[in-house]
Amino acid sequence: MNAGFILVADDEPAICEMICTGLELAGYKTRKAANGQIALQMIINEQPDLVVLDWMMPMMSGPELTARLKREERTKDIPVILLTARAEEDDKIKGLECGADDYITKPFSPRELNARIKAVLRRSQTTSSEALTVLDMTCHPDEQQCRIKGELVSLGPKEYKLLEFFMRHPNRVFSREQLLDKVWGGNVYIDERTVDVHIRRLRKAISIDNHERLIQTVRGSGYRFSPDQ
Repeated sequence: MNAGFILVADDEPAICEMICTGLELAGYKTRKAANGQIALQMIINEQPDLVVLDWMMPMMSGPELTARLKREERTKDIPVILLTARAEEDDKIKGLECGADDYITKPFSPRELNARIKAVLRRSQTTSSEALTVLDMTCHPDEQQCRIKGELVSLGPKEYKLLEFFMRHPNRVFSREQLLDKVWGGNVYIDERTVDVHIRRLRKAISIDNHERLIQTVRGSGYRFSPDQ
């Protein structure tokens, strides 16, 4: 049995009930929210292990709520999966850019959702180790925090994991597929363009004193972290 607690937010009661029933059969504890505002209060108060959000909800949309959760210290590490009928690539990129950990297009099966949840929860687990320092930048794996010249850098969970991975493997070129496997855990459901989205966000976050230059695009191959540059 799983011990996870999952909040499901969807304004369609039948869909919400179906999702919760499937998750409970898989061993999860669940709670329901009928709109984005209620979901926000429940997430803050109850701190679920993962949140499943419908894209189109009254009071606050799924992407809006996701972006807000990722900005707040208390909720930024809670994984979010967006559910939507939008299948266009631009919509998927928008969902990921707001901070969502995964994106599922309706209709979907309970089995697929359960597999996605397991993968996201597995990827969100942290590993303790000693601090990593490259030039003026230090990562603290126990806290999942990064500082540049002592200044705390605001990083989302995936951006932090990317940075830590790069710092552990300097001067090596990694393809998008390899980064998905090493950082995201080889989840076959994630598109390779997800890497580009998170690299862009990581570069912006570490742009203090031009540290973004350390992450280089290698045309036709992928990305490289080069402290020597």
